[in-house]
Amino acid sequence: MAEILDGKAVSQKIKENLKKEVLELNKNGIFPKLAVIMVGNDPSSKIYVRNKSIACMEVGIEYEEHLLNDNTTMDELLELIKKLNHDDTVSGILLQSPIPKGLDINEAFKTIDPKKDVDGFNPCNVGKLCLGQDSLISCTPYGIIKLLEEYGIEIEGKDAVVVGRSNIVGKPMMQCLLNKNATVTICHSKTIKLERATKKADILVVAVGKPKFITKDMVKEGAIVIDVGINRGEDGKICGDVDFDGVSEVASYITPVPGGVGPMTVAMLMNNIVKASKMGQKVL
Repeated sequence: MAEILDGKAVSQKIKENLKKEVLELNKNGIFPKLAVIMVGNDPSSKIYVRNKSIACMEVGIEYEEHLLNDNTTMDELLELIKKLNHDDTVSGILLQSPIPKGLDINEAFKTIDPKKDVDGFNPCNVGKLCLGQDSLISCTPYGIIKLLEEYGIEIEGKDAVVVGRSNIVGKPMMQCLLNKNATVTICHSKTIKLERATKKADILVVAVGKPKFITKDMVKEGAIVIDVGINRGEDGKICGDVDFDGVSEVASYITPVPGGVGPMTVAMLMNNIVKASKMGQKVL
């Protein structure tokens, strides 16, 4: 049976270390602060935003919310982002997705100051990640790398397969793995004979948004399986993109859902806010 990669425990350890770092920054007059923008009333977004506010409170990061209604125009959204860009008390800006149809999220991400882009979605930070330069890295892929490192799992030289090519997870995950010297294959909805690719993976990262999509017969014996998905199964229970029970029989390590990747994403957001606050004060 696979060993569980406990993202909840690792994220708690990261947050404890960040809490100490924030206290030291406070002594030097630096007060990390996150500004969250949420447009509309998406129920899942409300939960995610609440979790982020709780994490900020745990670590000692100041927190403010900007809740905009569904009728917000693009000009109004960009105006708020620009205002926060120029607010020296704000270390990091996070635009919660999704945003209402008719608004251009990529234009919004592009407008966020790269030094305050704690989600790592500004093209400047995406480009730096691709070039292997120091940057604010997208929180989910960054969290996955940190989780693997915490368990002493070697990435260099491994065959890594990423299922899903989203801008939020798939593409930056590919880049993070490349930067750690893995040999990376990225698969998507047009991939022919998906199982042929997944069966060769030493490290398999799945982010497709389909309940229990990856089954035991698609996974190599001894593989490390990272499940990014969070779905509701037919029984109404939360599950991932991987059939946990079946895949656990062949994998060497696996992340649970919930309690795996999710907590690591939030922990790395906290990490990015602290890093951004130091960048703003030029104390890195």
